[in-house]
Amino acid sequence: MKFFVDTADIGEIRELADTGLLDGVTTNPSLIAKSGRDFFEVITEISQAVEGPVSAEVAATDFDTMLAEGRKLAGIADNIAVKVPLTRAGLKTCKALSGDGVKVNVTLCFSANQAILAAKAGASFISPFVGRLDDIAMDGMGLIEDICNVYANYPKFTTEVLVASIRSPKDILESARMGADVATIPPNVLWSLFEHPLTDKGLAAFLSDWKKTGQSIL
Repeated sequence: MKFFVDTADIGEIRELADTGLLDGVTTNPSLIAKSGRDFFEVITEISQAVEGPVSAEVAATDFDTMLAEGRKLAGIADNIAVKVPLTRAGLKTCKALSGDGVKVNVTLCFSANQAILAAKAGASFISPFVGRLDDIAMDGMGLIEDICNVYANYPKFTTEVLVASIRSPKDILESARMGADVATIPPNVLWSLFEHPLTDKGLAAFLSDWKKTGQSIL
């Protein structure tokens, strides 16, 4: 499974990239607004900080403007994946951009039927939002399972399932069990994957025993 981080905080991105475990980045208008910085400056910096795909989202809702924005975003760097909403205009834009060889991330997916449409439109990634479904008492992980099962039936579909709106490490594990290709994860949840109380306890014991030897490796 690939790990993307869902943020526009360049400091967090660089720190995670240094671990060697980061495969890409997703952003959205809300995350860019939270950064308080110039949109193009942020996207350019992020695309230089990671080698993998960087999702940059269009702001328009009509096809013509969406396509123009998508082409401008794709021109920022070779690793940009243009992010479009799962609407009629969004999928039309996806078809046009993917036909030009541009990676497209279709976002705001809430049904397997929508995911089928995105795959047929040539999306590189489909982003189902599990947390938002859970928020309204629907089964977010059930959607991931449905999409993975449907895509597996059609080898010609090349769209990767990118699990979004992740709220906990459990979401990541369940997504991996279902065969999802990518999880885009908030920084705090991604960092929490490193942590386990038994790891901390074991390390403390090792260090205590080593200290008693009075030795030094360096």
